[in-house]
Amino acid sequence: MEPVVQLLETVLFADPFVAMNAIGLVAFALVGASKAIRESFDLFGIAVVGLATAFAGGVTRDLLVNRVPLALSDPNEIALGLLGVGLAIGLSIALESPDDHPITLVSDAVGLAAFATAGAIVATEAGVSSFGVVAIATINAAGGGAIADVLLDRTPFILFEDFYASCAVLGGTTYWLVVAVGASGSAAAATCAAVTVGTRLAAVTYGWTLPTAQTLRPAREKFGRDR
Repeated sequence: MEPVVQLLETVLFADPFVAMNAIGLVAFALVGASKAIRESFDLFGIAVVGLATAFAGGVTRDLLVNRVPLALSDPNEIALGLLGVGLAIGLSIALESPDDHPITLVSDAVGLAAFATAGAIVATEAGVSSFGVVAIATINAAGGGAIADVLLDRTPFILFEDFYASCAVLGGTTYWLVVAVGASGSAAAATCAAVTVGTRLAAVTYGWTLPTAQTLRPAREKFGRDR
């Protein structure tokens, strides 16, 4: 048991990117595959949507920092993605509605946090600006879900409902701020992940959404009447 604990400590504190990236791959592959299962896709379609959800954000991240995408160079990435797809299929057999089960909802929040953190780490190491860190963290976290929605023939939900990508923006901003004040990368990673997963779970629990232009009209009309 002790060697296992030591291995976990090494991964989490010596190389937080490896841990966050692995967690994100499994979690998002599970979430994407669960969406495909809900739409009655066949096993190949389930795998495609699951893997696209897991890899799209990371591939975009790597291209933005001018490096070969890990999904194309590391076979472990595919293995982790397939593990997530397999878990989704298993949940679909055991549960009646796995796509909105708490397991899947928590996996989505954890995957969002893990990928936001992984993106922030890569962007910081690449030496991009503060805006670049936040942007790449958000793309890494929300890009896969957007691609999955396109494959499922619907508008990406991050553009019109829910408090989702905003959580990654907050997490990426937190990572940059923690690094800027001189804290270690491990501390920044832990804080980023905590902020992202915490705000996402709070948004799901309390039904947080961002306002639309339509919701601002009553305020404008009231202001006009008051004048």
